[in-house]
Amino acid sequence: MAVVFQRPSLLARASPLLRGFDGPLAFAVFLLACAGMLVMFSAGHDQGTRFPDHGRNMLIAGFILFAMAQIPPQRLMTFAVPLYVLGVTLLIAVAVFGVTKKGARRWLNLGVTIQPSEILKIAMPLMLAWWFQKREGQLRPLDFLVAGGLLLVPVGLIVRQPDLGTAILVLAAGVSVIFFAGLSWKLILPPVLLGLVGVTLVVVFEPSLCADGVRWPVLHDYQQQRICTLLDPTRDPLGKGFHIIQGMIAIGSGGFFGKGFMAGTQTHLEFIPERTTDFIFAAFSEEFGLFGNLLLISGFAFLLLRGLTIALEAPTLFSRLLAGSITFIFFTYAFVNMGMVSGILPVVGVPLPFISYGGTAMVTLGMGLGILMSIARSKRLVQS
Repeated sequence: MAVVFQRPSLLARASPLLRGFDGPLAFAVFLLACAGMLVMFSAGHDQGTRFPDHGRNMLIAGFILFAMAQIPPQRLMTFAVPLYVLGVTLLIAVAVFGVTKKGARRWLNLGVTIQPSEILKIAMPLMLAWWFQKREGQLRPLDFLVAGGLLLVPVGLIVRQPDLGTAILVLAAGVSVIFFAGLSWKLILPPVLLGLVGVTLVVVFEPSLCADGVRWPVLHDYQQQRICTLLDPTRDPLGKGFHIIQGMIAIGSGGFFGKGFMAGTQTHLEFIPERTTDFIFAAFSEEFGLFGNLLLISGFAFLLLRGLTIALEAPTLFSRLLAGSITFIFFTYAFVNMGMVSGILPVVGVPLPFISYGGTAMVTLGMGLGILMSIARSKRLVQS
């Protein structure tokens, strides 16, 4: 009697790899990716290969997400220290013999040109989550001081390049881990209150602080100019203030429902600088209006809530801290980008997740989402 072996279908063979994936998180990412492709076609269809390249970057991020999701959190822990050490070592190499472009030394030529600071966006939360996992149940104030030192070393090196946007993201990732690990509110409130007082004083004394010839200590000239331009964009409407003014005009001209797809005049008459990268939110706002912005913000809010839910349900301290930190990175990306385009934050190089063009940022986002999927998947596989 002949025995017939039926070859399993492609879906049956792929199902073990897909089992345990977080459906709501994947759905939120899918919707944001669709919004990104839609606005990128409108803003960048006439900029060479910008639109197809954006789609390619999303596909690469998707493959990275899928690959990272297959790595269990326990395995991710083993990468924490080597990845952190590698990232800091490369940052030191950048400071010594890095490649300088447009006045900033951020790149390293290793046969191919890389930007090592991008590594720290993932390495930093991994390292600090590993550190607190090793000290679970026996945390002392000294442990938080060591965590602060581990955070300040790469942040200081990145600020020195200078790259304020990446420094903010790495700092946000590290501070969120330290906060979720149990840092006392008594230590958090004083610097927050001090910062609010400082901002208030800068706003009140802006005319004298931003007068010609006045130089601020610590900050670079261009950083001082960004803050002064934020406080009063009309000081240099055709120069430093041009980005902010045109962004606010585009957002305001969109009204409630927007001018319509591919009908934005500020966008297509090229009044919005960097309309496919840092200022793409202005192009989106002009064409889809306040209603579209609310939908976009709702999509990000759902993504953040799902990430926090994954963090709360994670089985280990390492997983909880890592998932919470990755989620906070997404919040920082979106908040800083929308804030700077709207004129409430200084202009820094932070893209809008899934919407802005940028291969390196898309890879980082894919890795972050893959880690969230891995943590969610590990819990589901254990329960099953």
